[in-house]
Amino acid sequence: MTPDQYAQQRAAASGSSFYYAFQFLTPPRRAAITAFYAFCREVDDVVDEIQDPGVAGAKLAWWRKEVQAAFAGQPSHPAMKALMPHVRDYDIRAEHLLAVIEGCQMDLDQSRYLDFAGLQRYCHLVAGVVGEVASGIFGRTEAQTIAYAHKLGLALQLTNIIRDVGDDARRGRIYLPVNELQQFGVKANEILMRQAPWGYSERFTALMKFQAERAHRCYDEAFALLPEADRKAQKPGLMMANIYRALLRELEAEEFRVLHQKISLTPLRKVWIAMKTNWRGR
Repeated sequence: MTPDQYAQQRAAASGSSFYYAFQFLTPPRRAAITAFYAFCREVDDVVDEIQDPGVAGAKLAWWRKEVQAAFAGQPSHPAMKALMPHVRDYDIRAEHLLAVIEGCQMDLDQSRYLDFAGLQRYCHLVAGVVGEVASGIFGRTEAQTIAYAHKLGLALQLTNIIRDVGDDARRGRIYLPVNELQQFGVKANEILMRQAPWGYSERFTALMKFQAERAHRCYDEAFALLPEADRKAQKPGLMMANIYRALLRELEAEEFRVLHQKISLTPLRKVWIAMKTNWRGR
């Protein structure tokens, strides 16, 4: 298997909404974003799949060395071998990749965030930086497009957090800010237990509505930031935005019953949203 084939397999196997948007890119850009996505999946899976924090930390340390070695001309992992031919064309820098690893390190170092400012720092590393790199691969001519990409990354990550409350609780993590749990009278234990009757209380629903409203604001703010000159090139990002916002509306329609299940869109619906975005250009 070649490095490009490895990256392609890694992206396809994830079943992520991102994969559907990649298909509308030109082959060189598709190869670049697929390789970058494969890298992100590799480091993210270190935290999600390795239960021993010491082993996971050692693995992330290995990835930091691998990034430095790759940018020195000696990549060893197939994801990095697939990515390195594209870094110059799309201004992908070592600091971008190291920021993503730092975000994953935060998952090992803390399982709670006291307030939204702290959570926003985490979202910047695991989603905002990813959005910045992706926007460069898609084609960026205006500096303001970077601000759009960061705001959109925040919106996507906030949607992920709402969807994954139950999955994260199984791992002992709560990404909803502590002061907002207190604001709505929701105890951490109610989320970690993931059970009725208290799990789906009116207090929990109100808390989740508050999270969803903030995510919707971030989508609106991101769309307002996107310069018209870059709108056509950034269509893959808009596809992801529309897919994730449809998911957010689905979560709202299901009244945020996310503690015991993972609510998602069907692959066919994702494809349809991506195609519709491609036709409409927004």
